[in-house]
Amino acid sequence: MAIQNHTLVTEFILLGIPNTEGQETLLFAVFLIFYLCTLLGNLLILLAVTSSSRLHTPMYFFLCNLSVLDIGFSSVSTPKLLAILLVRNRVISLGGCMAQVFFYHFLGSTECLLYTVMAYDRFAAICHPLRYTIIMNRRVCALLAAGTWFTSSFHATILTSLTFQLPYCGSNEVDYFFCDIFPVVKLACGDTFIIETVSFTNIGVVPMTCFLLILASYVRIVIAIVKMNSAEGRRKAASTCVSHLTVVTLFFGPCALVYTQPSLSEVLVTPVQLFGNVVTPMLNPTIYTLRNKDVKGALKKLVGGQVTSGDGH
Repeated sequence: MAIQNHTLVTEFILLGIPNTEGQETLLFAVFLIFYLCTLLGNLLILLAVTSSSRLHTPMYFFLCNLSVLDIGFSSVSTPKLLAILLVRNRVISLGGCMAQVFFYHFLGSTECLLYTVMAYDRFAAICHPLRYTIIMNRRVCALLAAGTWFTSSFHATILTSLTFQLPYCGSNEVDYFFCDIFPVVKLACGDTFIIETVSFTNIGVVPMTCFLLILASYVRIVIAIVKMNSAEGRRKAASTCVSHLTVVTLFFGPCALVYTQPSLSEVLVTPVQLFGNVVTPMLNPTIYTLRNKDVKGALKKLVGGQVTSGDGH
């Protein structure tokens, strides 16, 4: 059966965060601070890594990719949310809504795959230290990074196309603070079975596969750490994994709650989604910086700290 474009709706109205009447100014200030901290923190990490030759390693290359993703991911919904809170501008064009759906799933899927690649990098470094530079050479790192971006763009294109091939000819009020597949599809006039099935399967399969691969990597890593003779070696190996494990937990926690519990009450879904969209991208650079002497050293040098003679130049 040929799919026809019956879309009559040319714009949507985002209803925003429920039950926040009278708190808009406070929420605007809080989310603006979070967003600015996200931009500043991730830009500082990008500058620190690119400016220090000591940080030109696979781990920091992937960390730079993560910083780019965090800037993009937080920018998908936060600027529009700020506009809703400040000037009550709830209207979003059809194109803007499509862009939010596409970039949300494109960047979210890329981040999910990137965490898996970063887990593999830690596995290679700890379980195969003598062959690490051969396993994770520049070409392999570039291919892994490019693969995550390309695969996710394909994934997001399918989801977005299926979502907006549906006819929208009734209500245009999206009961959410940004355009995501499930709140938008509720407004469709046609049969939504295919998009709901495909999106739920895809959104569920990608994170679950990534989570299982990360889990498998860390099982091998833990075994390798336990077998180490040196207590200092065990401590250093574990330390390099703590930051990654923390951000993985922050990423997969909200994903699991939102997408595996579709019947979850709105009271919990919105705060969980806000945490994933606004707070997590801000925390990632902090988590990596606080536990990492090399990044802290590069940041101090970047902001005008004392350059020591033993910096490797």
